[in-house]
Amino acid sequence: MAQRGARTSAALPVALPLAAGLILRLRMLRDIFQVNGDSLVYGDLAKNLLLHGRFAYTLPSGEMHPTLIRLPGYPLFLAVCFRLFGMENYFAVACVQIALELLGCLLLASFVRRIAPAALKRGAELATLWLAALCPFTASYAIAPLTEAPTLFVLALAMWAMARFRDEPSWAYALWFTFAVSLAALLRPDGTLAAVAFAPALAIGLPCGNGPGKIPLRKLVRMTAVCVLLALAPFAAWAARNWRAFHVFEPLAPRLATDPGDRPDLGWEHWVKSWCLDYVSTFDIYWRVPGDKLDLSKLPSRAFDTPAQYAETVALADDYTDEMDITPEIDARFERLAEERIAAHPLRYYVWLPLGRVTDMWLRPRVENLNIDLDWWVYAHHHSETEFSWAYAGLNMFYLVLGFAGLCMRPRFWGALLAYMLLRSVLLLDVAAPEARYTLECFPMLFAAGGIALWGMASRIHLPLSKLKASFGKS
Repeated sequence: MAQRGARTSAALPVALPLAAGLILRLRMLRDIFQVNGDSLVYGDLAKNLLLHGRFAYTLPSGEMHPTLIRLPGYPLFLAVCFRLFGMENYFAVACVQIALELLGCLLLASFVRRIAPAALKRGAELATLWLAALCPFTASYAIAPLTEAPTLFVLALAMWAMARFRDEPSWAYALWFTFAVSLAALLRPDGTLAAVAFAPALAIGLPCGNGPGKIPLRKLVRMTAVCVLLALAPFAAWAARNWRAFHVFEPLAPRLATDPGDRPDLGWEHWVKSWCLDYVSTFDIYWRVPGDKLDLSKLPSRAFDTPAQYAETVALADDYTDEMDITPEIDARFERLAEERIAAHPLRYYVWLPLGRVTDMWLRPRVENLNIDLDWWVYAHHHSETEFSWAYAGLNMFYLVLGFAGLCMRPRFWGALLAYMLLRSVLLLDVAAPEARYTLECFPMLFAAGGIALWGMASRIHLPLSKLKASFGKS
């Protein structure tokens, strides 16, 4: 009985944040679960894999069109879920993702227990678990049939395997790490950053030799060779498939998500990048073209430098409206307009706007998939939504500051965690249309570093209080 009570008391600190995280995600599943946009694209690919054995999307005519615009990782994940729980059962997919994300929270806590300073290990582990389990930003994507939730899980798995390998360099942890970084890249092209940021931390400083606590150099070389081959194998198969289907070399996915033969509309892209700064423009303008109206009233004033540019933009919008498509001629005119704007303000195009977009992706209130209007900052329109959004912005800043404070404490692997976030931010400089979810993949690193910082601060407060209580006791 005493042993059972001890086990229960030991499990309770872990069970409580997991239960709270589960309640949060189930509440979001009830209130904001929806399937649209990219979720339907992935679902269509998964259905065609199951029903026809082809990686293709369905045209309006009903015909299948082979594609390479998406990597196969998430469609395969959906296909497995559809096979197990029923075709197009996205609700079951959300439940599986909830389970994966909560498991990822446990992996992050275990990772922190290994990297935190000795005096902070247990407390930092639990603090990380609470931070990860109760983060509404990641929770809201656990219920969305998108790549974010599985990506967050495999990033946590990669970090856990990285720390375990350094402490116990065995085949098991090397293979877990290889599986995690490979799956991260199969889910999203930018998932390759996990291998770039974390792989060096596996080997740098690893004691090699024949003595106790060391790994033989021959074994390390053999591990490296096998893991690299295993990591590259799925991308070699994917590249071979793309060569057979399209006669192009594409081991990942095109940056603009276009199939060979499709028009990339580079003029349109360059013109959007010459003024786009925030998610509102992404939603109101970028996502609606082609196929919907180009609403000039939604363009910010920075989209026009001169009356002549405004007149040309109006003419372009009128010509586009006739077709509801970006023809080669219209795209060339967008390109000329973009070149004029870039030549007049090169720093704005190459420096200030990219930095502004990345800042927007890091600091914007993460309410894009909640039932909140885009103009959340207009207090006169909706008091409660504005207040809620500012609270979300404050919570987001809390996670960022806490994570930065944890990195400043320089726990083990702090360089790898920082490298991932910096590399991802640099990669996002080239994004034309910002979305806050593009920085969501950095939150596992913020949870880990933030848990260490949070418990470190709590310990500093606790020690003076303990001394104060002791002094009162003596008196």
